[in-house]
Amino acid sequence: MPRKSKKDRAEEIRLLWQRSSSNERRKWQSSQQQSYDFSLGDQLTKDEMSNLEEAGMPTFIINRITPVIRMIKYFVTANNPRWQSVGADGSDIDIAAVHADLAAYCWGLSGGKAIMSQVVDDAIRKGVGYFHVDVDVDADRGMGEVIFKSIDPFDVYVDPMSRDFLLRDAAYIIVKKDLPKNYLAKQFPDFKRKINTANGSPSLQSISQRDTDDSDIIQHYDLAQQAYTAEGKEEELIDYYEMYSRERLVFYNLFIKEPMSIKEQNEMQEQIQQTVEISTQEIDVALEEQMKQIGDALQAGQIIESRAQLEAEKAQIEADEAKKQQSLAIQAEVEERMTQVSSKVVSEVEYKALIESPLISERIVDAVRFYDTRIKVTIVVGDKLLQENYLANTLYPIVPVPYTHTGTPYPISAVTPLVGKQQEINKAHQILIHNANLGSNLRWLYEEGSMPEEEWEKYSSSPGALLKYRQGFNPPTPVTPLPVNQAFSVITESGKLDLEYLSGVPRFLQGDTQSQHDTYRGMLAMDEYGTRAIKEWVNTVFEPSIGHLGRVFKEISQSHYTSNKVFRVVQPGAGHEYSEKEVEINKMIYDDYGRAVGKFNDYASARFDVREVGGATMPVNRWALLDEYFRWFQAGAIDDIAFLQETDVRNKEKIIERKSLYSQLMSQVSQLEEALKDRDGTIETLTRQVVQAGIKDSVREAGEGIRAEALKSEAEQKYYRKKLQVEADKAKYDMQPSAKKK
Repeated sequence: MPRKSKKDRAEEIRLLWQRSSSNERRKWQSSQQQSYDFSLGDQLTKDEMSNLEEAGMPTFIINRITPVIRMIKYFVTANNPRWQSVGADGSDIDIAAVHADLAAYCWGLSGGKAIMSQVVDDAIRKGVGYFHVDVDVDADRGMGEVIFKSIDPFDVYVDPMSRDFLLRDAAYIIVKKDLPKNYLAKQFPDFKRKINTANGSPSLQSISQRDTDDSDIIQHYDLAQQAYTAEGKEEELIDYYEMYSRERLVFYNLFIKEPMSIKEQNEMQEQIQQTVEISTQEIDVALEEQMKQIGDALQAGQIIESRAQLEAEKAQIEADEAKKQQSLAIQAEVEERMTQVSSKVVSEVEYKALIESPLISERIVDAVRFYDTRIKVTIVVGDKLLQENYLANTLYPIVPVPYTHTGTPYPISAVTPLVGKQQEINKAHQILIHNANLGSNLRWLYEEGSMPEEEWEKYSSSPGALLKYRQGFNPPTPVTPLPVNQAFSVITESGKLDLEYLSGVPRFLQGDTQSQHDTYRGMLAMDEYGTRAIKEWVNTVFEPSIGHLGRVFKEISQSHYTSNKVFRVVQPGAGHEYSEKEVEINKMIYDDYGRAVGKFNDYASARFDVREVGGATMPVNRWALLDEYFRWFQAGAIDDIAFLQETDVRNKEKIIERKSLYSQLMSQVSQLEEALKDRDGTIETLTRQVVQAGIKDSVREAGEGIRAEALKSEAEQKYYRKKLQVEADKAKYDMQPSAKKK
């Protein structure tokens, strides 16, 4: 099959996006755009506004959705997420702890709190929010940093066949935007010429039901065509596509012999020579000892001369064989060390390039072929394909956070079920206000020509006004409005309750003080009960998404942070305190010869799993927590210093320091008292020993014996050192070439 051109590939991506922008997807976006409009207070269409104005009715709205959104966001994003790393073995446990620090560092570097708030806001208002884990290649002076970003849900087009709410089964994900050419040229300077010559067709349009001309709310699509340069020139917009797809690729696990340098070979030869000399000396000494034993046995008459000669020959043969076997063992060890094999995973393209190199191909011991998934990134601008490359990760770097998953890539927002009730409340309020206006400003029936109309209209509502009409006509008659139907008030109140029921956010959580409990414990119970619906979404959707985000970050960070790096992490402490922590990864470890033998905190090759910490982002009731700590203190589970650290007492650091110093002094006093007791006991014991019969003589005799043994041992050591030196000199002389011996 012939390889497709870049132009054909670009056209394929554009066509795939058009198919993804199906009628179902447009229907979903229209629905979620309406929810977004309602959440912003843009709740009346142009026709609805015109009809109300023609009927003389008010056009205001009572936005009951905003407090619901505000409270859900608060409870979900009160704190930063935390990930727990579990090492695969003992050596990876420390690296797993380092990963948590690195994740906190990248999260803070990215402004993760604001990113998470935006993603949750999109999920609540638009049905789904998207995290994006990316690499800023220009950060850290070109070393790059892994960062967190967010993506507008309306810019994301997902494979319609996807059923997993984390999109792990999606064949592709397309991010489509309409951007200025100058902006893209700055983002991709290597492709500036391609971008400037690209032809495209921006498709910016609003699918909102509101009238953008009459609305007071400014949204993204309202400003889409207002792109200008710093010089005031209009920017040319073009369609931009960023497609992520999953592909099964061929990889090879190569086992390669690692060659040794000349320096390493020389050092090894020196080590071998030393090893051979020592082993030869040991064998020769053992042979000499055996020959002496044979000679002693012959002189003592224990064996005859022929047996002695036979045993001597036998000992010599065994010694020669031992030297030979020792030499073979050393040679085998040398060959093993000189042909150390390491494993390396390479792509099919890299493998083909390696086997074509004679220097490398001859060192390949084995190659195991296998398949693995990789994420492919394709970037298209207009009709131009900029680049195609594979990421090191197996998971999509785009992580969704849906609000209500529907089994499709089109989730429902938290606002969608509330739209109907919000319209009902608006209508009821408009009717109530309209009837109140009619009751305050009476309408009149009059005969035409019976009075001056302008004067009547001007003064009819003025207190104490004297109004005249012409003689011969009937006086104007006020039209009394019908009493307001109480059903509208009932509708309004029931609508509020229905909003609470549908959203799962009670009105006391929205700031209604009348519905709050009088006691502190009662408020805690109401908070616990009132947030159950929010916690259900957090437990079943948000935290699994955060956990998946942590695993995506792990893949990308491990593939990126492969060199030495020192980073600082700001950690929150007790109360409002913060502390800095410095962490280093991938630090090379060298031996005495300057050879790299490993890495300290080898982050790139560590094996560990990542899990989210449940409830980490939820708010913590400060007073409830302190009450819990106090009960632990009363029970003896923690001491007073641990309890004090969690409080907001002024100058608590100095108080803790004084209490710690006092504790140390008291501990030292206790230790001194125990030492005095031990000393007194020792004195009593020694006194009893002294008065025992013969204790002094026994001590003197024991001391003399120890000194005699020490002198004997020292003499023996001198003898054996001298003997070993003589044998070593002899072995060294025997190993010299014949020319030198002469």
